[in-house]
Amino acid sequence: MKTTSAQAQPENGPAEKPARGYAPLPGVADEMVDTDGHVRPVWRHFLSALERMDETELSGRFARADRYLRDAGVFYRAYGKETITDRAWPLSHIPVLIDEAEWEQLSRGLIQRAELLEAVVADIYGKNDLVANGLLPPALVASNNEFLRPLVGVQPAGQHFLHFVSFEIGRGPDGNWWVLSDRTQAPSGAGFALENRVATTRAFSDVYAETHAHRLAGFFGAFRNALQAGKPAEDRIAVLTPGLANETYFEHAYIARYLGFMLLEGEDLAVVGGKVMVRTVAGLKPVGVLWRRLDAAFADPLELNQNSHIGTPGMVEALRAGSVTFVNALGAGIVETRAFLSFLPNICRHLLGEDQRLPSIATWWCGQEDERAHVAAHIERMIVGPAYSTRPFFDDNEQSVLGSSLRETAKQSITEWLETDGPSLVGQEAVTLSTTPAFVDGKLVPRPMSLRVFAARTRDGWQIMPGGFARIGAGDNVSAIAMQEGGSAADVWIVSQKPVERTSLLPAEEVFIRNMPGSLPSRAADNLFWLGRYIERAEGALRILRAWHGRYAEYADPSQPLLKDVTDYLDALDIDTSEAVPTSLIRNIDSAVFSASNIRDRFSPDGWLALNDLSKTARRFHVSIEPGDDATRAMTVLLRKLAGFAGLVHENMYRFTGWRFLSIGRYLERGLHMTRLLGHMSGEDAPDGALDMLLEIGDSVMTHRRRYNVATARLTVTDLLALDPLNPRSILYQLNEIKNEVEQLPNAYANGQMSPFYREAMRLHAGLAVMTPETMTDAVYKRFEAELEKLSDILAQTYLS
Repeated sequence: MKTTSAQAQPENGPAEKPARGYAPLPGVADEMVDTDGHVRPVWRHFLSALERMDETELSGRFARADRYLRDAGVFYRAYGKETITDRAWPLSHIPVLIDEAEWEQLSRGLIQRAELLEAVVADIYGKNDLVANGLLPPALVASNNEFLRPLVGVQPAGQHFLHFVSFEIGRGPDGNWWVLSDRTQAPSGAGFALENRVATTRAFSDVYAETHAHRLAGFFGAFRNALQAGKPAEDRIAVLTPGLANETYFEHAYIARYLGFMLLEGEDLAVVGGKVMVRTVAGLKPVGVLWRRLDAAFADPLELNQNSHIGTPGMVEALRAGSVTFVNALGAGIVETRAFLSFLPNICRHLLGEDQRLPSIATWWCGQEDERAHVAAHIERMIVGPAYSTRPFFDDNEQSVLGSSLRETAKQSITEWLETDGPSLVGQEAVTLSTTPAFVDGKLVPRPMSLRVFAARTRDGWQIMPGGFARIGAGDNVSAIAMQEGGSAADVWIVSQKPVERTSLLPAEEVFIRNMPGSLPSRAADNLFWLGRYIERAEGALRILRAWHGRYAEYADPSQPLLKDVTDYLDALDIDTSEAVPTSLIRNIDSAVFSASNIRDRFSPDGWLALNDLSKTARRFHVSIEPGDDATRAMTVLLRKLAGFAGLVHENMYRFTGWRFLSIGRYLERGLHMTRLLGHMSGEDAPDGALDMLLEIGDSVMTHRRRYNVATARLTVTDLLALDPLNPRSILYQLNEIKNEVEQLPNAYANGQMSPFYREAMRLHAGLAVMTPETMTDAVYKRFEAELEKLSDILAQTYLS
């Protein structure tokens, strides 16, 4: 029988000593091992299980976790000096274990700190007593880029400035925890904490099941309920993201999907009559809560940062009107400023009447004479950096100076530097963070660690997430904790001595309520429409290329009339037949991936995986395949992968408004593709073999043989590929499907009138339905091509503007 945490090993049991030769760093506090070198009780069960696993088993477990993260598409964006790259989420597979009793003490300190930060922000944008009473230097407010003057005197709609905050905390050499920095602007990482938990439990599912680790779902459920409390049903809740280029965009989409919120960008919103509205395909709809993930100054280019291209004009006006709640309030990021840490102890006593339960890292603002002198006198154990920075010291090593690394001549100039630039500098005590086990090269090794812990305002007050995530250093250097510097992230288990509640975001009781799917933002509809078009455009190109390369392999002569004719056609579409997998095809697939990446909150992980697999395969073929038979086989492989993606979308996507825009995009592009082909290849001057090639491209060879007891002829091919309502490749079929989908769109038929898009779709369908094969001339095809392009424009004007 496996040992559970309730059946801990005896004091002298096999898990008493560290596993796999683990050796704590001298003079450094360690999360797993106490000062006597013994394993802390909270770790014993986990280490006992770990000792029973050989390297092969561990590798398999870690691979399961990595495979989950890869399949889920979890990434973060790394910013280099010249490039921006998407990197796989760097999971450190060994979780950090903390005893429940210790966590409860930490939670009390963090709840007090959240209340303190709320009070400070309320004072700065309200009465300003802290500055008036000398508890906060005026310069730290007036000269602070995070201080937003237009927000002074604006009371938040919900009466609270802060709703969701995070804290970077670390354990020092004495074993006590310190706050390294506060996050009140737009705290990130909560979604990654969830993914860390899922991935880690994939690796240690059996151990996790036996460990009384607190679940995370209850924390998110309580926060969601608090945001929804008292809000009219028509007021939507949304996550406001800066967009795809943000380093944590994946998390924004993940949180929105997990909690059932809309994911919006600034361009999705408009302020009308003092109210924030989202542009949807059904018109403007009110938004009541915005969980913003962009910096406050960029939220309103009208009154804040005029250079912002990601905000919404009039947002501050809406805040004054009290029509929208921001999580967190605009301007709340001021208390992230590093220099504030030096004044929080006195402010806490003044505002809350008590000392801080969880102290900040020792900080001195160098705008004061005594503090400057102290920093200069103790520079060898100081880090000196920008006072107005909102980043912890180990994330800011390019701008911060470590005193112990300075030469003696440099130390002598410190006093002069502090005198000259003192108000813009702070000195912070250089602390050695505690270490935690990481699995490196087949053994456990100590690595420096900080914890990011989250607090949410709920109906019952502040609640601390029972966990969070740990940032693990790549080596002994504390600066390497930052993931941009090669650090990794680990799950955090808060372990109880008794079984814990298995919480879920599902309702406690079985209640049958069928809610209608949420409104579809116009930007999301636009991306779905173009995703459908790009996918179908890629499929059309692949079918032509497969037919071309098949004949090229047979004739080995690109000047042969049929090949030359199709080459000219492809050249007009910017498709280069000299490349086995043309660059333009790669561009179309990349455009599809880009459109899908803009709607990650509405796109299934399986669909995302299939699309990325298609992109990777196409790129591999682009550099490795030669024209002819190899290219023909490559096109078949890519078509199968495209069919797999289309099948996933067709079978799994909910048949609501988003599905309709995706489908309309596919039908429209397929109709254009077939119209152009027939216009070019079915004329009387078409080269020999063109009609057979048309049937092959249209995947209709067998159908033609069954339906027409004659050899391939222009009229039979025209009838099948243009006018047959039952052939899913025909033009008429596409128009019929577009008409059916349009009928289900919002406002397609209002006040007794068709929408412009519905009217045009009906007209086009009726116009083609009355045609006969004999009347389908080159001029008719050109007219229909132009009208299909016009139909796309009318759709954009009707729903996407």
